[in-house]
Amino acid sequence: MSRKLAVPQDQAVFPEAALPPAAAATRLVAGFAGFGAGTVNLALSSSFFAAAAGATGPELLAFGALAGLWGTALLAGSVVFLARDRLPGGGAARYVLAAAAAAHLAAIAFAAPGRPGLYLTQLSALLLTLMIIASLGWLRRAGARQESERQQPGQGPAAASTGARPGRLLLGAFAGAVLVAGITTPGLAASTAGQYAVPHGGHGNVAPDGHHRH
Repeated sequence: MSRKLAVPQDQAVFPEAALPPAAAATRLVAGFAGFGAGTVNLALSSSFFAAAAGATGPELLAFGALAGLWGTALLAGSVVFLARDRLPGGGAARYVLAAAAAAHLAAIAFAAPGRPGLYLTQLSALLLTLMIIASLGWLRRAGARQESERQQPGQGPAAASTGARPGRLLLGAFAGAVLVAGITTPGLAASTAGQYAVPHGGHGNVAPDGHHRH
């Protein structure tokens, strides 16, 4: 089944031939990173709201609301990107992602002392955002190169020969998923939501006094 490649700036796409395995895997990695970044930003939101409970001033509440909205937008945008092969916002999306990366970097550089968990969560969000930007940039360049080769005489059959190889696609998707999980998990665990999460296997355990342990 043929798939088109979404490109954030000029909307160039691969021809109707099958999507090359490297491009298909990179597209999945971009989507995985979007899900991870969205989840980590929601965890950041919980950390900001928890910190605001014991602090004066509305800035932490504003940061929490902004992180929550951005996390929700990332999750929704990743669903649209994977479902429709098109990045919401087009070329402007890469500038928004770059601004988000700069915000995470500034938060890390000027983090308040005594909050290592918030620092680690911000670092995870930064790495995942950079992974999205890098993946989308690679897809844009690959799409432009494929289109240029297709327009050259005698390049049509060569483009069609780059059909999907399920083995390579699955291997690339698996490696990307493991990498995203390895970055996302520490960030979630360091957040306020992660610190109060019920450990695996702890649901429904009955203590000797007959009460459920959490």
